[in-house]
Amino acid sequence: MSLLEGSVGVGDMVLLEPLNEESLLKNLDKRFQHKEIYTYIGNVVVSVNPYQQLPIYGPEFIDKYKEYNFYELKPHIYALANEAYQSLKDHDRDQCILITGESGSGKTEASKLVMSYVAAVCEKGEQVNSVKEQLLQSNPVLEAFGNAKTIRNDNSSRFGKYMDIEFDFKGSPLGGVITNYLLEKSRVVKHVKGERNFHIFYQLLEGADAQLLKALKLEKNVSCYSYLNFEASRVDGMDDAANFRAVQNAMNIIGFSSEEIQKILEVIAIVLKLGNVEVGDEFQANGVPGSSIQNEKVLKEISDLMGLQVEGLERALCSRTMETKQEKVVTTLNKIQACYARDALAKNIYSRLFSWIVNRINENIKVSDSTKKKVMGVLDIYGFEILENNSFEQFVINYCNEKLQQVFIEMTLKEEQEEYLKEGIPWVKIDYFDNGIICNLIEHHQQGILAMLDEECLRPGVVSDSTFLAKLNQVFCKHNYYESRVTQNAQRQHDPSMGLSCFRIRHYAGKVMYNVDGFLDKNNDLLFRDLSQALWASKHSLLRSLFPEGDPKQASLKRPPTAGTQFKNSIATLMKNLYSKNPNYIRCIKPNEHQQRGLFSSELVNTQARYLGLLENVRVRRAGYAYRQVYGVFLERYRMLGQSTWPHWRGPAREGVEKLLGELSLSSEELAFGRTKIFIRSPKTLFYLEEKRRIRIHQLVTLVQKMYRGWRCRTNYQLMRKSQILISSWFRGNMQKKRYGKIKASTLLIQAFVRGWKTRKEYRKYFRSGAALHLSNFIYRRMAQRFLLGLKDNLPTKITDNRWPPPPYKSFTLANQELKIIYHQWKCKKYRDQLSPQKREVLKDKLCASELFKGKKASYPESVPVPFRGDYVMLHGKPKLQQLQKAGDGPVLMADTVNKINRADGKMVPRILLLTKSHVILADAKGSKVKSVIGLESVDEVSVSSLQNGLFGLHLSEISSVGSKGDFLLVSEHAIELLTKLYQATLDKMKRPLPITVTEEFTVKFKEGDLTVKVIQSQMNKGSNKLSCKKKGHNQLEVFAQ
Repeated sequence: MSLLEGSVGVGDMVLLEPLNEESLLKNLDKRFQHKEIYTYIGNVVVSVNPYQQLPIYGPEFIDKYKEYNFYELKPHIYALANEAYQSLKDHDRDQCILITGESGSGKTEASKLVMSYVAAVCEKGEQVNSVKEQLLQSNPVLEAFGNAKTIRNDNSSRFGKYMDIEFDFKGSPLGGVITNYLLEKSRVVKHVKGERNFHIFYQLLEGADAQLLKALKLEKNVSCYSYLNFEASRVDGMDDAANFRAVQNAMNIIGFSSEEIQKILEVIAIVLKLGNVEVGDEFQANGVPGSSIQNEKVLKEISDLMGLQVEGLERALCSRTMETKQEKVVTTLNKIQACYARDALAKNIYSRLFSWIVNRINENIKVSDSTKKKVMGVLDIYGFEILENNSFEQFVINYCNEKLQQVFIEMTLKEEQEEYLKEGIPWVKIDYFDNGIICNLIEHHQQGILAMLDEECLRPGVVSDSTFLAKLNQVFCKHNYYESRVTQNAQRQHDPSMGLSCFRIRHYAGKVMYNVDGFLDKNNDLLFRDLSQALWASKHSLLRSLFPEGDPKQASLKRPPTAGTQFKNSIATLMKNLYSKNPNYIRCIKPNEHQQRGLFSSELVNTQARYLGLLENVRVRRAGYAYRQVYGVFLERYRMLGQSTWPHWRGPAREGVEKLLGELSLSSEELAFGRTKIFIRSPKTLFYLEEKRRIRIHQLVTLVQKMYRGWRCRTNYQLMRKSQILISSWFRGNMQKKRYGKIKASTLLIQAFVRGWKTRKEYRKYFRSGAALHLSNFIYRRMAQRFLLGLKDNLPTKITDNRWPPPPYKSFTLANQELKIIYHQWKCKKYRDQLSPQKREVLKDKLCASELFKGKKASYPESVPVPFRGDYVMLHGKPKLQQLQKAGDGPVLMADTVNKINRADGKMVPRILLLTKSHVILADAKGSKVKSVIGLESVDEVSVSSLQNGLFGLHLSEISSVGSKGDFLLVSEHAIELLTKLYQATLDKMKRPLPITVTEEFTVKFKEGDLTVKVIQSQMNKGSNKLSCKKKGHNQLEVFAQ
């Protein structure tokens, strides 16, 4: 009953008063401005496209609508989807949901919402989820190949789609079947300015990587292809590259193999490149005009993709074989005919590829077993179209909408009649416009427009669009719903808007004028047999399967059925399918031509309302009784209006309703009592009941408020009185308790003094002077015990946790600090005991490095997290370097590549440095020849820079065995590790620490004399550890480093 409460405008337009086009438009506009985009006409949902995301979808709203019946909440597409699903699940009635409207009205989004709702409410399970995912993922695939940007809509469906979703007895989806209708394949080769070709072309060029484009022989630039509109190559808010990845992912989920996806993309590339085939004039020897391909390179690329010989493809495009039972005649096509053949081939390839994709999806989502299933069909098909120039496509689209309108009227009246009969109410025949005469005008098997179009296409002799129009004028000259310039002249009427090559049909939605130019070609949909045979002979497996008629073994001289016949048969099958199911309708409306939120064009909406027959729908629904409701629900809503039914009615619901309406003195002509429902003829009567209910609810609310206020005041008074008595009682009792407590305390004090005086007097001779010391010792021990027990419960658990509980008394401060040190040392020892010998050595090295360089050398912090490796020259993998170990004794502690700085010119020479337990060995970096062997006993001191660099000097004792060459000035990238291990090796061998001086200026001794090394911090190349040396004078060397 939410339609009648707090609703903006009228939620169900069956209740609209007065009923006319103006009130209908005002109601839709009012609801649209308040973002109420859904409105009911009975069980039909009218949806106005908001052109924005509204917060009325998602799991929260799905859970909300699946718990209520159709009219119990605000109008919503979820309510219709739930009604259809529950009817299918609980009543075992097959359902179909018909979604109609013009391009840009939101049909595709509506179908997605219906499918997502059904997927959300059905049961869960691995297999069920897989089926649901495949059904949902079919949408992006079909949108990519069947949707395009038009002037009216950025994502317009250019085909009709009907999907049958099959369910088991529990209501879980098992699979489905998709049927497509009338793909607009002419868009492949031609589209108006401002529109795009099908999305997949742009998605492929934008989203494919360079390797894929190279394999497909494509360029990324859209302007390279004549079939694509470069000016409208991009659409605001649409990411073609992301959509291409989504399409590939969707195809994988549905079940397409990688090879199939590659083949599909190759066919798309073939269609794109066909548009670039240039045809030129060429005259034969006999003077007959012919044609030839001008750009052989493009044709070669297409032939390679098809797996064909270039000559065969060129011959099929530029010539035609006419075959009869007696002979074959090969004729050369002129330039216009060859261009037609090229475009026809591109259109047929794409159209057949689209049908193949639909069939391939059906193979993966179809149900394998043949047991009877519950079925829900979703029809997303083009709405009624009236353009400035209406051609064959608009003719068949409007024919389809005529059939759908016929289904709607017949099924609605049938549903009304069945409900009346079920409830035992007399059925009164309803007058309505029967569009069967229009359908018969188009589809009659002999005298219909489609039949005569086929006859004209098959008739020998000279035929054209003009002869077809002449035949229509002859047959339908007196038909009330057909007119042309000829029929108007015969009736002495003059209409300047009627063209010579046009005819007009009075559809249910209005008059539409069609231009017959191109009717015969579009109906023939002719593809020359040479092209079919050429493509069947290709090595491309998918392309070959699309043209089975090209097989010479299956060659037939019989003409294939025309496009009109195929569409007529498809519509007949669709109508049969719809008649076998319970229909549910969604009418989609586009509020403006600019896709702008909040803009409502009354003129445009009025035109669509006529196309969709909304007013006619309301009139059919209101032809009998406008409102009906189950007795129990009706009585529950309006029982407060009757004295005998309020507040409780104990009898049957129908008797209560009769009693209630009898007390309200309503006219008997306005009411009808069915077996389970009450029927009300006029909306005015229902609004009268609603107004009475509103007034009565106001009275009842006032009464409830009055009673509540009185109850609240009485209750408050009683609580205050009870509280006052309780407070007084407690106050008096508390005063007496306090008085008694004072008396008792005074008595006890006096008693204590008296007993103390007596005791002191009696035992004074036994009193000892040292009692205070014992008491103080006892108290101190208790304090210490309390301190230690409290400390035990708050000790830090981690070795790195520096927190420590403070002492409760100042006297324990020193003890607390000592305990903290002891505990930390104990935790460290416990941690060390758990370490392996290898880790102990690593920590020992790191500890030694910390003692030597922490806070002294800038590169130390960076070395802390880096483990000491020891071997930086891959010693074990180089036999020559292993020979160097013989120069020293014991294992190698450190192997690294260092740079030795020459005293003479300051240049650096690479050396291999090996550190053993007793020697430092320097060797040539290239030939691994030993240059120097230094005993650790000869190393007197080490000087090292405090900066980031690895410069250090080895100072040797005067009695060095090295000779008279002097000290060494070296540079190492691992100076911290090298000097640490040198320090430890010296300490182990010599039992004395090696002095390591961190300074920026030190002296090294050479044979020629002393040299002062001064390290200067450079401001250039920050972050680099490279050194530059500059000799200054004879005895000074400046080193520039970080």
